[in-house]
Amino acid sequence: MKASRIAAAGTVAGATVLVLSAPAFAHVSVQPEGEAAQGGYAVVDFKVPNERDNASTTKLEVTLPTDHPLASVMPQPVEGWEIKTTRSTLDKPIESHGEKLTEAVTKVTWTATGDGIEPGYFQKFPVSIGALPEDTDQLVFKAIQTYSNKEVVRWIEVPQEGQEEPDTPAPVLELTAADDSDAHGAAGSSGGEADDTEAAADDSDGSTDTTARVLGIVGIVVGAAGVAYGVFAGRRRGTTV
Repeated sequence: MKASRIAAAGTVAGATVLVLSAPAFAHVSVQPEGEAAQGGYAVVDFKVPNERDNASTTKLEVTLPTDHPLASVMPQPVEGWEIKTTRSTLDKPIESHGEKLTEAVTKVTWTATGDGIEPGYFQKFPVSIGALPEDTDQLVFKAIQTYSNKEVVRWIEVPQEGQEEPDTPAPVLELTAADDSDAHGAAGSSGGEADDTEAAADDSDGSTDTTARVLGIVGIVVGAAGVAYGVFAGRRRGTTV
């Protein structure tokens, strides 16, 4: 009896842990393909798992941050999904490539044209974004997931540092520090060194050519002197006889 009760209690406890921990690994998330550096561009994937066993995910709406608007937002086509971008007027214009922009994409919506994300599966939705802000180390994307049974889950709670993760956390993209090294400068420096090497080689070649010419001239002069001496000596012999 005791063994049965202990086993039953263990089963209930295990089930409770699974239920409580489910949101921690099954929520909508965002991750970069590679690195998302401040001031740069990145391709990010919105990963959407299906948490239900009796319905498919048929729609995803992702709201882009308006406190750090992005000048460039380009979703990648996903087979079986229709994509729509929504542009809005910005409270404060942003500058991109020397131009001031008063509008930006503030929402991307994916709607399934077929079965959507079925139970037991997940789907990635890639988007190219930039330029990433330089005055923050993270971007929050609020997402709304809709199921085929009309159920809607709002992943909009912003996680707070030092606090437990909320039940329906919003996807957060962590940004890495910008690279301070100047690739063009490095290339220029490398090129300069190469130019110096080539110049040194040219100087060396020039010196070698000059030396060869001098030696050649000296050889000609010496040869001419030898010939002249021979002729002169021959004449003296003839005169003596």
